[in-house]
Amino acid sequence: MATEPFRLEPDQERRLAATIFNHVWALLEAPERSASQDDEMLHGAHASRYLWGEVGDPVHWARGEWQCSRVYAVLGRFEPALHHARRCLDLATQHDLGPFDVGAAHEAIARSYRVVGDAGMTAQHVALARAEAARITDAEDREILDADLASLLSRADRGQQHEHPAASSAPGRPIRPAPRRHRRLPAVTAGYS
Repeated sequence: MATEPFRLEPDQERRLAATIFNHVWALLEAPERSASQDDEMLHGAHASRYLWGEVGDPVHWARGEWQCSRVYAVLGRFEPALHHARRCLDLATQHDLGPFDVGAAHEAIARSYRVVGDAGMTAQHVALARAEAARITDAEDREILDADLASLLSRADRGQQHEHPAASSAPGRPIRPAPRRHRRLPAVTAGYS
């Protein structure tokens, strides 16, 4: 007989989801991480996404999928990065979340393809993300998406993206850049920090 899982109060789950999401961002922005921290980052992204699935709205689900995709891309894991990026796009379009989230999904798909060096698919999804960015009316949201696209296309993004083992000086381990300020959940974590 299956037992009912232990549940927190919904407000506690929302706070926990937001706290874990923000912790994953701190790990993503770290100039260097250990293998243990990479694992913590990966498990944290999934834990946050799970909690948002329980107590969040479609915007939380999509952005949770986006963060899972980013983590996998940073770790150089193409297939799960692409899977979560596509889930983000599916949720953003299915729930009409608007140009920020649709654009972020295309940015995640582009970043996933960059992991394996597919310049054509990367460029295709960068163009789709830029088209969505042009439709964003909130200046701060547009700046976030534009910064993500710029980091994707710049050489400074080496730590935000895993190098192909043949191109890396330390196979299997990306070179990490200095942290940059980034806000990924506009108006979602208000009251839950």
